[in-house]
Order: sequence, then structure tokens, then C-alpha cells
Amino acid sequence: MNKELMEALDILEKEKEISKDTLFDAIENSLITACKNHFGKSDNVMVEIDRETCDFMVWANKEVVETEDDVEDDVLQIPLSEALKYDKDAAVGGTVKIEIRSKEFGRIATQNAKNVILQKIREEERSVIYNQYYEKEKDVVTGIVQRYIGRNISINLGKCDGILNESEMVRGEVFKPTERIKVYILEVKNTTKGPRILVSRTHPELVKRLFESEVAEIADGTVEIKSIAREAGSRTKMAVYSENPNVDPVGACVGMNGARVNSIVEELRGEKIDIINWDENPGNLIQNALSPAKIVAVFADPDEKTAKVVVPDYQLSLAIGKEGQNARLAARLTGYKIDIKSETQAKDAPGFRYEDYMDEYDEEDEFEGGEYGEEGFENEEYDEEYSEEFTEIAKDYEEESGDEAEASDTPEEE
Repeated sequence: MNKELMEALDILEKEKEISKDTLFDAIENSLITACKNHFGKSDNVMVEIDRETCDFMVWANKEVVETEDDVEDDVLQIPLSEALKYDKDAAVGGTVKIEIRSKEFGRIATQNAKNVILQKIREEERSVIYNQYYEKEKDVVTGIVQRYIGRNISINLGKCDGILNESEMVRGEVFKPTERIKVYILEVKNTTKGPRILVSRTHPELVKRLFESEVAEIADGTVEIKSIAREAGSRTKMAVYSENPNVDPVGACVGMNGARVNSIVEELRGEKIDIINWDENPGNLIQNALSPAKIVAVFADPDEKTAKVVVPDYQLSLAIGKEGQNARLAARLTGYKIDIKSETQAKDAPGFRYEDYMDEYDEEDEFEGGEYGEEGFENEEYDEEYSEEFTEIAKDYEEESGDEAEASDTPEEE
């Protein structure tokens, strides 16, 4: 029994998580490579390893010829007189097994065999690490800040490092070496130098995964996160829903005295999080998404994915938010293009009055909150021109109302 080899394989299997079968294959290939370097060819070389005792044997199958003069290649052929020393039943035209002693290999052949084994171990180690982190793609992991590489940051994720690019950092966040942070794994690439892992602190899914780990009701499926919209470092809006009538989805996410949501806010360095109830009725959903602003009426068109919203005059700046943020996030959250006007503006604006829809709907139709339709919908990429329009409206309104718009940026706590 080769105890030293067996102990070495056990250590590699435990520390590197490389299977013994892979290591045995590497040893077999290394011995064949050594034979090729030593003899010049290895076509007739066979290696056999006992995987229980780790004992191994190397031999060459040689063709038996009648005399030494008939030998054309001594690596592949052997005269009958020599063959009889290894096999008494040897005959011309047959083959005999000739044992090869690995100890007789030269320094170069031995070094090459060693390199083959090391190369295989490195490849398998990279493959194991890649598979481990590929399974964690689109998930959140905890990493340790190592150092800045230009404007990017190297994050130690355990067995390998991840790269936090500047574009995936929250503006204003500063990290110190050895600091522990949670990051979202964007992508895992397999390269010749090992896995390359890209992580993010700005992705909306980071907030979603943090809630999944913090809120047991989300983890077991009782509460579902239907939609999420985020402006990293500033504010996140999240719509939640539960089919269980005895479960308050918003309360489950907030926790006792805000304990659950506060722990996530702390991890996100003070980013504000608005949690609202999801509703299949687009009018109700838009009304919830624009909270904490009070809504007079919502006229939603599920086909066009547009909505016209009327708010009290004193609530317009609150509904739009500072630099249009509240309305912008609401639009991303619901997937609707939202047009907001005050009651005074709506009087003269087509499409913002109940009278504009009286010809299209029967008296039996409900005008509760001005909502029409009960269709589900998906999040869509937000229109940049529309975002700029909200920003311009917000700036104009802030100039008119002075400090009102800034005061209204602080929402009521969920």
C-alpha cells in the first residue's frame, strides 16, 4: 500500500474539493507522459492503479519477433529470446507485457510528469471554484473589501476575488480595507486565469435578496415581492403581495418596530425604502405607488400602459417628489407612464376629468378612484425622456413652492 500517495490524495480531496477519480486520472496521464519523454513514444504503454491501495503498475505491450535482427523498433518490438524471460508462453507474432520501472525515468521525464499533475490540479481547482460561484450567480454574498484597483474595488468572496466596478458602486459610498459588505453577483465568467466574478451594490435585485434573507415570510413564499424599483443610494420602492388574507405583507417586511426593514436600510447605508401593497387593479396600484401623496383620481389605460393622476393642489410637489423621484420610481414600479396634475390644472386638461370618460363607459362601470381594468402587468424599462420631463416639472414646482417640495420628499414610514 502506498500510504504517502493515499494521504496526499485525501488532503487534496478535502482542501481543494477535487475528486480522487480525477486525481487518479491525472497520475495515469502523467506516467504516460513520462514514458513518452523517456522512450520517445507511448502508444503501447498502459498504466494501472489500484484505487484502494494506491499501488500502481506501468507496462508496455511489445510485439514478439524471431531474432534481434528482426527488431525494427525496440520500443514496440522484442526478440523471442528476451520475451521468454517475461512470459514462458511467448510466441512469434504475439505480445508480452514488459514492466516499466518509473524510478528509472530521467529528471526531465519526472519533471514533466509532475507538471502534468500540477496542471490538472490547477484546472480542477478553477473548475470547482467556478461551479461553486456560478450556482450563486444572481444571489447575494458577503465579501471583505481588499483594495482599490484604480476606481474599482477587489472583494474577497472566500475562495476567490470579485470585482466591484465603479459603475456598480453607489455614489458616495466609501469602503475601507477589511470591511465586510454584502454584494450581488452579477456574472461569473470562466477564464484561463480562473473565474472572474462581477458584483454590484446598485442592482435592484440586491434589495430583493436582502429581504428574502431577512423576512421569513418571503423566503417561504407566503409573501411575494411583485415588483421593485430602485435609485441606488437614495430610495427604493417595493410592491409586495400575499395570497394569505391573515398575513399583512407590508407589516411582515417592516417587522416589529421596523426591525426587519431597518437592518436592510443599515446595510444599504441609509437608503430609504418604501413598501407598498400590490394590487391587480392598476388604478389602486398606481395610487399606492405614489404614496405618501394623497390621490384624488387615477385614470389608467392598461392597453396603452398610461395613467393620468389627479392630486390636490397642495400635494402635487409631494406626488412628483424631489427632482421627480417619487413619480419616476412609481412609473418604474408599475410599468405605467404616469402623468400627474393638480386639481386646478386638471379642470382644463383633457383626460383628467370623469366627464371625459362618460361616453366610453356605461353607468354600471365603477369609477372608484378612476380605475379601469384588472389586468396584471410587467415592469418595463423606464423612458428616459419621461424621466427628464418629471425632473423639469419638479424643478419648476420647487422654485414656485420654495421649501415645500424638499419637505415633502420625506415619506411617511411604512
